[in-house]
Amino acid sequence: MQKIIPHLWFDKEADEASKFYMSLFEGSKFKGKTTLNDTPSGTVDMITVELAGQEFMLLSAGPYFKFTPAVSFLIACSSVAEVEMLWEKLIENGAALMPLEAYPFSEKYGWVIDKYGLSWQIMHSGDFEIKQKITPTLMFVGDQCGKAEEAIRFYTSVFNDSKIGDILRYGEDAAPDKPGTIQHVAFTLENQDFAAMDSAYDHGFTFNEAISFIVHCDTQEEIDYYWDKLSAFPEAEQCGWLKDSYGFSWQIVPTILSNMMQDKDPKKMAQVTETFLKMKKFDIAGLIQAYEK
Repeated sequence: MQKIIPHLWFDKEADEASKFYMSLFEGSKFKGKTTLNDTPSGTVDMITVELAGQEFMLLSAGPYFKFTPAVSFLIACSSVAEVEMLWEKLIENGAALMPLEAYPFSEKYGWVIDKYGLSWQIMHSGDFEIKQKITPTLMFVGDQCGKAEEAIRFYTSVFNDSKIGDILRYGEDAAPDKPGTIQHVAFTLENQDFAAMDSAYDHGFTFNEAISFIVHCDTQEEIDYYWDKLSAFPEAEQCGWLKDSYGFSWQIVPTILSNMMQDKDPKKMAQVTETFLKMKKFDIAGLIQAYEK
């Protein structure tokens, strides 16, 4: 099972968006849909898909959060033609953040916001082997600008099978970015690839709950570990959600809850939902008790 899963919060477009994203990538799969009733957002749909071999969860839960380019998804392409195809599909009813053209780091690259507001970077990878098609990329802006290196060193200390790749730093002529801060870095958590950067421009956005990372845990000990390591704002703790010291949101979720949510018994679903909605950090014993009563 993929340990860390990107979670995308939509108003009501998760089903439509999941089908659109699956159409973009070969070998994509629909993995399941769960509907929860009587939540603070009313009835919500949770849809799990696999895009290019990677799991994503999409949620329709109301217009409370908007995607920002603070988190984008870098798509590695083996040809210029693939870049152009994806760009054409993603920019329809969307907008370009960086135009599709040649850059010093890629023969063909563009940064686009799609029609749902989600940000994608599309890049021709040249002769580099593509081991992971889609790479979540964190941009540290505003008060968090300059903290990308600190953050990734922290994340790689928390998660297993982690490492930091080559760091590209801003030089003396990169104002407003400070020399030595991170222009781009690749890093690995739980054998999954991520990337990060600093940006000192006045973007007017930062991390929010629209994009979070789910961490699947098999035991209560594991839940307690990640909760204690990552949670920095007690007021943000709710239903397995937390915020770290950089303002990024995580969901620390027991694997058993995902299995419970597949149950077709509406009474069991209602009992489990009512129970976990009252929790901050998930308690596996309490969930099992609610499921079995």
